[in-house]
Amino acid sequence: MGCGRNDNVVESTTNDTVGGTIIDGRCVCDVVRAIKDIQDAFEDECGPCPTSCFNTPLGNLTIPANTPADTRVFMLLTKDGSPFKAFYRDRDRCDNDCWSVFFRVEDIFGRCCATLRVLEPRDRHGNEVNLLNEHNKSQIDLSKICKVVDWDATGSCITVDLDCFCAVECIADVFLGICD
Repeated sequence: MGCGRNDNVVESTTNDTVGGTIIDGRCVCDVVRAIKDIQDAFEDECGPCPTSCFNTPLGNLTIPANTPADTRVFMLLTKDGSPFKAFYRDRDRCDNDCWSVFFRVEDIFGRCCATLRVLEPRDRHGNEVNLLNEHNKSQIDLSKICKVVDWDATGSCITVDLDCFCAVECIADVFLGICD
């Protein structure tokens, strides 16, 4: 059961499509599936909202839109509205700043599972941003998220059930040099 979903409610058996992606009523799963399709295909199409996760082609969330991009960076939000965080292995050393709320979809499989690459948050100077709260090292400091303007791919991937999240927020289209 996904966020806010009632087990007694029967999901619609009709499917809609957005940009060729089948929308089956699982909101977060549908959006992440669309992000994966957009990353895999380069089509000329515009959406009405400049930060919509459904905007194609990949690169439309950046200015200028013709900037090469291979990744749509996004965050997942839990039922209480807080960003979902994941641990990653730091390249230089593993200290307490090895947590991120930024992801790249690598694969979607099964009913609504996904493999996500954890992205290392970077500031405008290229420095790693420690997203953890200074006083409570298990919580994300939301004000620090605003300092993140760039990302690096990590070697850390996680597998998630997308039905466990309530929202997805697309952040930017970037080039990380990831080979498929």
